[in-house]
Amino acid sequence: MAGDKHSKGQAWFCTTGLPSDVVVEVDDMTFHLHKFPLMSKSKKLHDLIAEQESVQVSKRRVPPLKGKEEGENGAEKDEVVEYGEEEDEDEVVEQHQCHVSLPSFPGGSETFETAAKFCYGVKIELTAGKVAPLRCAGEFLEMTEEYSEDNLINKAERFLSQSVLKNIKDAVKALKSCERLSPMAENLGIVQRCIDAISSKAALYDPTLFGWPVNEATAGDSRKKSAPNAAATPAKLRDPWVEDLAQLSSEFFNRVISAMREEEVNLEIIESCLIHYAKRCFPGITRSNRKPSSSSSIASEAEQRELLELIVSNLPLEKSSQSQTSTRYLFGLLRTANILNASEGCKSTLERKIGAQLEQASLDDLLIPSYSYLNETLYDVDCVQRILGHFLERYEETEIEGEGGDDLRSPAIMLVGKLIDGYLCEIASDANLKPEKFCELAMSLPEQARLYDDGVYRAVDVYLKAHPWMTEEERERISGVMDCQKLTLEACTHAAQNERLPLRAVVQVLFFEQLQLRHAIAGTLLSADAIGVESPQPSAHGGGGSDEEERERAVAAGENRSTWKEAVRENQVLRLDMDGMRTRVHELERECSTMKKVIEKIGVPQNGKTSWTSSFTRKFGCRFKTQVCDSHESTVVEARRGRHRNNQRS
Repeated sequence: MAGDKHSKGQAWFCTTGLPSDVVVEVDDMTFHLHKFPLMSKSKKLHDLIAEQESVQVSKRRVPPLKGKEEGENGAEKDEVVEYGEEEDEDEVVEQHQCHVSLPSFPGGSETFETAAKFCYGVKIELTAGKVAPLRCAGEFLEMTEEYSEDNLINKAERFLSQSVLKNIKDAVKALKSCERLSPMAENLGIVQRCIDAISSKAALYDPTLFGWPVNEATAGDSRKKSAPNAAATPAKLRDPWVEDLAQLSSEFFNRVISAMREEEVNLEIIESCLIHYAKRCFPGITRSNRKPSSSSSIASEAEQRELLELIVSNLPLEKSSQSQTSTRYLFGLLRTANILNASEGCKSTLERKIGAQLEQASLDDLLIPSYSYLNETLYDVDCVQRILGHFLERYEETEIEGEGGDDLRSPAIMLVGKLIDGYLCEIASDANLKPEKFCELAMSLPEQARLYDDGVYRAVDVYLKAHPWMTEEERERISGVMDCQKLTLEACTHAAQNERLPLRAVVQVLFFEQLQLRHAIAGTLLSADAIGVESPQPSAHGGGGSDEEERERAVAAGENRSTWKEAVRENQVLRLDMDGMRTRVHELERECSTMKKVIEKIGVPQNGKTSWTSSFTRKFGCRFKTQVCDSHESTVVEARRGRHRNNQRS
């Protein structure tokens, strides 16, 4: 080894057995080196050292006469002072050393140390993070091939082009190292070459399994091909270059994203890069991560707002096919935009982007706190309503274009319907939520978004409980957002006994509950009759058939009897429910009769143009017989039971 070093404070010494004759100052480090190795490789150091030597030679010249002193006869004689008699030995050594200062050296003292080792012939190890500083250091020290063969510039350039720029992860690391090499790295073209390499290699990655490179043999049409199965590929082959890309400065990152767009890199890859970058810059965009940033320098609010708007402006508006992760981070960016008071354009872009993939959101995502003093509610209901509006616009466009197919109840609209119903239940307990806002959001979804209105009923019940001071008109308006025909039997049973619901809603619920029970009983009896008709009969020929066929007939007959017994049991249960329903209807009729008598007492005309029945019908909005189900009249159940008995006798 030609040279070694040890440190004394901020000094670096090369121990070769010879005293150092050159002192080079780089930043706060002093290097004690030798002239010959440095001058043989670096033209700049050669010129600086030669200039220092010429200055030192002129300083070492002895003056011819220093003074006069008297001799023995009174004559004066010359005074001669020799070097070394009155000067310290260290001062003499200091005078023979050359002092060279290299301010603003590219890469700092660490890079100069590596360059100095190269001058001494020490084998240096080039890496993706060191090659750009060494390339700039070689340019600064003029270590060219014209001055010395196989010099530092040629060695760094060869490694950069043949190794670093061939790998996207190494290209990202090299670009990161260029941030402290400006403007030299820019002037040498290193920055742009790294950006071009990153964008061109990113186009070879499959967006469906992001992080898995496509086979370069088929990279010509890589955007249309599928990547190999992730389960069959070893996990160690994953290339986390996106995490490294997120460490870049905002200037370099923006230039990389712009280059990716020009290269037509898949938009999902660009979106993933942007989200990873946002995670690094804004660690609080997810509720699960509230740790402060590890960065030593905290950007101001204006800088954070500018960075956020830069990220959002690069987001593709197209819907992402990724999982809920992307949507969760988009909601996090929206909350951050509200906190930083970002521009309306930035917020609108995020809302439109979220609306394009709202079916991937969760209820926790929608609970966006209200940061404006203008909003009295706990959560930003207006923001959620705007996001829902963007989703419905896209849904309507899809339906018009016919992409939704014949099934009007697409999975996306059903998921969003369930999501909004859950959101209504959460915000319904807010005392400051106006009835108009609740009704507007509840009725904004199309009919095909809900198979049942049980979720809407739960939200209505919570709202009525949290707002007991509402007038009867407001309560009817709130209850009107649910469709009683789309309530399940369980929801109908609960609503019929709910004292918070207005009377009109209870009447409608009872009516449609009875209809459901009647249809259920009729359907059960029809099924039982069909089973009886299709039951196997004995052979008319008396041949019987084989023993195996007889056994099959016996098994089939046993199954039919078992099915019939189950149908009878279900019929009995339904009849019990019907009895309970009759009781509730009778109670309601008695209440209506009492109300009629009260109305008659206060002087409502009975022989006029308006009858009590028509007024009741017009007020409560449903028409049916006063005795909806009379327990004394023959029902469908009794009629079918008689027909079944006649069939058995015959």
